[in-house]
Amino acid sequence: MEVKLEQSWKDLLKDEFEKPYFKELTEFVKKEYKSATVYPPAKLIFNALDSLPVDQVKVVILGQDPYHGLGQAHGLSFSVPDGVNLPPSLQNIYKEIESDLGHSKHPSGNLGRWASQGVLLLNATLTVRGGQAGSHQNKGWETFTDAIIRRLVEKKNFLVFILWGNYAKQKGSIVDTKKHLVLTAPHPSPFSAYSGFFGSRPFSKTNKYLVEHGETPVDW
Repeated sequence: MEVKLEQSWKDLLKDEFEKPYFKELTEFVKKEYKSATVYPPAKLIFNALDSLPVDQVKVVILGQDPYHGLGQAHGLSFSVPDGVNLPPSLQNIYKEIESDLGHSKHPSGNLGRWASQGVLLLNATLTVRGGQAGSHQNKGWETFTDAIIRRLVEKKNFLVFILWGNYAKQKGSIVDTKKHLVLTAPHPSPFSAYSGFFGSRPFSKTNKYLVEHGETPVDW
């Protein structure tokens, strides 16, 4: 099956595209885009991978599924395009950055600047129906994103996995903690941020680990 994707990811995941589940997933997604409002725009489904070649990945921030409101999702977890109002979860992420690092100025909700520094902003599910959170779960995306994490864990050393919320934490079982750092906390949504997300300091912990292993820290 031909999948349009940044070449290094295409090479890493080539076996995955031939598996029956991925073919079924592809047919499901095609039908959804034809019959319903689906986010992100189809050309941005793999934006997280297209924005960052495999050999440049240093950090993985895992989300659940894309934002389901008009104009919000653009294929990077927790991120919104320039000019779009900050969703509550992203507002809380920025509050934690300010508390953790003292950075109070953020140009926009577009986290592409993190991707350009080696942060893979990956959702567990890469598509969603408009206004229907979780509507494309259990269709095959989770198997695909598990494969992404598994290949990264095998191929690379000293990655940081930032897992917020129980859904993301489940993915942590794939990660070999002897060769990678896993940081977990409650989800940054208003429903759970005060249960341990605030004060978890993932950004300073990530940078400390990166520097200790010879990598450039992320300018959050």
